[in-house]
Amino acid sequence: MFFVVALIILWVIHGYVAWRVVPTFGLPSSYSIFAYSFIFILSILPIVPILLRVSGSEAKIIDRLSLLGYTSLGFFTLSFLIFLAKDIFIQAISIFDGLINGAQAVDESKRDFLKGSLSIGLLGITGTASTYGYYSARSGPKVLHQDIFLEFLPDEFENFTIAQISDLHVGSTIKRPYVEKVLSMIGHLNPDLIAVTGDLVDGSVAYLREDVEPLKNMIANYGTYFVTGNHEYYSGVDQWLDETSRLGMTNLINENRIISKEGQQIAIAGITDFRAHQIKPEHRSDPKKAIDSVSDNMIKIMLAHQPNSIYAVHDAGVDLQLSGHTHGGQFWPLTYPTKLANAYLAGYYDHFGTQIYVNRGTGYWGPPLRIGVPSEITVFRLKKKVL
Repeated sequence: MFFVVALIILWVIHGYVAWRVVPTFGLPSSYSIFAYSFIFILSILPIVPILLRVSGSEAKIIDRLSLLGYTSLGFFTLSFLIFLAKDIFIQAISIFDGLINGAQAVDESKRDFLKGSLSIGLLGITGTASTYGYYSARSGPKVLHQDIFLEFLPDEFENFTIAQISDLHVGSTIKRPYVEKVLSMIGHLNPDLIAVTGDLVDGSVAYLREDVEPLKNMIANYGTYFVTGNHEYYSGVDQWLDETSRLGMTNLINENRIISKEGQQIAIAGITDFRAHQIKPEHRSDPKKAIDSVSDNMIKIMLAHQPNSIYAVHDAGVDLQLSGHTHGGQFWPLTYPTKLANAYLAGYYDHFGTQIYVNRGTGYWGPPLRIGVPSEITVFRLKKKVL
């Protein structure tokens, strides 16, 4: 069913763009047929690598097909949204003009020329935006800094730093060189603690072991902690938990660790993905269980992949939640539906006293495209709140 729905969506996106663009060029019928056929091939290209992997094939050529397919998908998705918005706008103007001025004779040749010129111009804008978005996605994350003020923070933890990465999505298009770049950036930051808030991978351990191997050097003085995202459950969660452990991360499966510094303590806790129980029932997310051994007066920091966990995390009495999952929408205008599906979209918020930060993703998912929403590594500096 997933593949049927995906194909229908792909055909709608590519078909609409083809319908609005190809006739604009006034091509001979043979060239038009070629153009439509080429677009049809591009429409199925994103789904082919997934089908091949489901069938057990993990050849390197699939990675190249994925990059080509997802790159073209980014261009066609932007084109679809822009041309649909253009058509709705023109139709609305036509209806409004008809109501005000009534039916009038229209110079069809002039109208077709203007519509064709507009379509070509919009195609150029889409191509430029796609090129920029591709470069933004593939060039790597930016480092963002965020101070977190906590009323009962022990003095010993003043200026304690936490580096968060999330949604790296190592897979068919994000490979070892990108991972090494992220690792190098974290190394220069020299944080006290590292938090990895899920969706680290898209694929099996056997397929991606070489690409994630550099992460064994992602070391901080107070540890590197990992919680599962939804994509770990699509990729063999038990095997990946073994692998993250081998790489030196501490897996937090509805549990916590106490961080001690000069005789004072804070708690770092982690929960499984918000919907983990739908695939692995025993992994139901449980914030209260994650901190049930922590004293009430201790600062509690929760790693939770999805921002929608904030409601239960707040009820559990946690001070700070670090999340990812949303990618910040990844590119406009997908920011709007992403916001509707999540409690919070990106950045810092205060949820009735529980602070939450939503990382925009250190990598990307699907089309290598980021427009207005750069990928990030977030560095938090803990500070005592002065009343």
